[in-house]
Amino acid sequence: MTNFCFLLRKKMSSSRKHHLKSLMLSIAKGLLEEEEKEREQERIRYMAESCPPLSMPRSMQELLELCREIHHKIDVIDEERYDLEMKVSKSNKEIDDLKIKVQDLMGKFKKPVLRKVRMSADAMLKALLGSKHTVNLDLRANLKQVKKEVKEEDKELRDVGDWKKMFEAEA
Repeated sequence: MTNFCFLLRKKMSSSRKHHLKSLMLSIAKGLLEEEEKEREQERIRYMAESCPPLSMPRSMQELLELCREIHHKIDVIDEERYDLEMKVSKSNKEIDDLKIKVQDLMGKFKKPVLRKVRMSADAMLKALLGSKHTVNLDLRANLKQVKKEVKEEDKELRDVGDWKKMFEAEA
């Protein structure tokens, strides 16, 4: 099937694609018909094996013998049915137990909700590398020291804020 899909991906005329699809469908139809015939033959063989043709008894003794035989076959079939039911119920119970185990395992390994954590670079490396981490990364030490220059505009703004203090001092 993958080869067919590969063929369809190549540039191919629509009539060619249609022809290939119809060929595949005809082959699949033939295979399905063969399978159906095999199933029917298997069913006929099983019925002939399990249910021999019925011969009607002519006397009372033969009739009683036939009834006993039929009851015995019914008992055998009931035992087989009971055994199969027990196997199915046991398998269903095992499946349910396995499902519960899978759910438990999924619960144990549930992804935790990640939270934002403030962590320095040193702490992060220490958490990731463990005791191997010995180098301290002080990122602030590598920065240039810049002195702040106070601009004249900032002084004027401060002076404007100080007028209230000056006014109170004069009063």
